[in-house]
Parts: sequence; structure tokens; C-alpha cells
Amino acid sequence: MGENTTAKASNFVDQVDATFVLIFGVALFFLIIITIVMVYFIIRYRKSKSPEATHIEGSTALEILWTVIPTIIVILMFQYGWSGWRPQSKPPAEAFQIKSIARMWSFVFQYENGRMTDTLYVPVGKPVKIDLVAQDVIHSIYIPAFRIKKDMVPGKKGNIWFEAGKEGEYDVFCAEYCGLRHSYMKTSVVVLPKEKFDSWYVDTSLVVPPSAEAGKRLAGVAVTRKYGCNACHTSDGSKLVGPSYKGLWGRTHLVISNGEEREVTVDSAYIRRSIYDPNAEVVKGYTTGLMLSYKDQVTEEELGQLIEYFKSLNN
Repeated sequence: MGENTTAKASNFVDQVDATFVLIFGVALFFLIIITIVMVYFIIRYRKSKSPEATHIEGSTALEILWTVIPTIIVILMFQYGWSGWRPQSKPPAEAFQIKSIARMWSFVFQYENGRMTDTLYVPVGKPVKIDLVAQDVIHSIYIPAFRIKKDMVPGKKGNIWFEAGKEGEYDVFCAEYCGLRHSYMKTSVVVLPKEKFDSWYVDTSLVVPPSAEAGKRLAGVAVTRKYGCNACHTSDGSKLVGPSYKGLWGRTHLVISNGEEREVTVDSAYIRRSIYDPNAEVVKGYTTGLMLSYKDQVTEEELGQLIEYFKSLNN
């Protein structure tokens, strides 16, 4: 069966587009009318034709007319927009649930079976509800193709929902300025056929045996992507918001701890502290307070995979 080329990216596309066209059309209509009237008055009452100032007596009826009519139009536009927004605020009870966790500067999507990814995977033709969690500052999840956007406020519960109508890959952005690397805070939503999504959801083929050294390195790369580490750190030695992974293992760093400078050696204990209590020892030259603790997120197994990955970058 071929793909339905007439299907929309999501169930909200038609309503949002219609609202935009309505408001744009009304604004354009009045822009043209007002411009025509302005040009007429400029020509009709120009100085060469009317050297004496012209005074036109006011009209109460006209004042009422151009107050009442725009008010009615604005109310109608509001009602039309409201009728399209209300369905977006009420997710269906049977919606598939996913949690989106935002932090500077990445999105992580957590599924009910525990799987976490940096890309949002959803099935086509099924309602999806996304619970929104911000861990540091205000973010805003924005999927232009789906016509949905909502702020993610720390400490405040929120959600969005949609039903993807067409398979494909669509951009996801943060639409609220959230700091130095805000423009890097982007990912994708991949809409899969139901059968492919079900297979992906239960797939364990990417789980790497802990004893495989090469596998640990690949797993470590996956961990850095999963938690958005690459938004602030690199693996090629270049400097971003935080130190690079390259040549990190076994190296001596000068850090600021409790306001004092001291030297530390990068080992397993240091990596653990840096992930679970990142502001206790900040490498000199870098800003304190940008990284939040991953203590309740990065597991012991993932920590071990990260350490193996860091070791491999010394070779």
C-alpha cells in the first residue's frame, strides 16, 4: 500500500493553517483599505489644492461604526483560534505516553518501557502525549511541521499531544532562548509505520555485552548522545562550553573547588563526581553552574561505558 500523499503531518495542521490564513487575510484587507484611504486623503487635501487647512466635522455614527465592527471581527478571530486551541489542550485518554526532558542544551525522550533516546520516535496514526519536563531554565518544544509548540517551565507540569498523519522525519527545535548554545538545541521526530515502531520499541539488538571493549566504546558514544553531552563537549579536542573528552583520561587538571585551586587526576572517581556533582570541581577556565547533576539519570552501567569511551580517546 502506497503512502497517502494527501495526509497532513499532524492532526492540527488544517486548523492552525486556517486560523493563520483568516487572521492574515483580515489584516491584509484592512491594510489595503487603510492605505487606499490614506493615499486618497494625501492627494485630495494636498497643499497645492487645499492651501487652507480643511476641518471635517466628526460623526458619532461613524465613530461607533469603526469601533463596533473591528471589535466584532477581533472577537470572531479569537473564537476561531480558541476553537482550534482547545483540542490541543486535551490529550485523548488512549494516547501513547512519552516524557520529554529538556536541559541546556538537548532534548531526551523517555518511553514507558524505560528506553531513552535523543530523537523522538512515534507511530503514524496514533495519538501521542508528551509530558514536558525542564530541568534548568525555560525551554520550549516546537515541531513546526506539526504546528505545535509549548513552553517547558522548571517545576511546572505540562504536556502536548498530536497524531502524526504522515511518515517521515521532522525537525524539533527549542523556541525559547535558553543560553549560550540555544541554537544547537534541536533534534528530530521520526514517524514510523505502526509495525516498524512496535519493532523499534521492543528492539534490544543495540544492547552491547559489557565485556566487549569495542562495544563499550560504541555504548559510550550512545550515552553522550542520549544525554545531550555533545552540546557542551567534543571528542576532537576542540573547546566548547566544557572540556573535550579527547586525551581526558589520566590527565591532571587544575580545578576550582570550594573557591580554592587544586590539582586532580582524571580517573573513575573524578568522572563519577563530574557527572553526579558537576559543580564541586570545575576545571579552571570554565564557568561554574552550567551543568546540572545527572545523578538520578546516568546509571552505573552507563557510567562504566562512558569511562571506557574516554579511555579509548587517549589512543
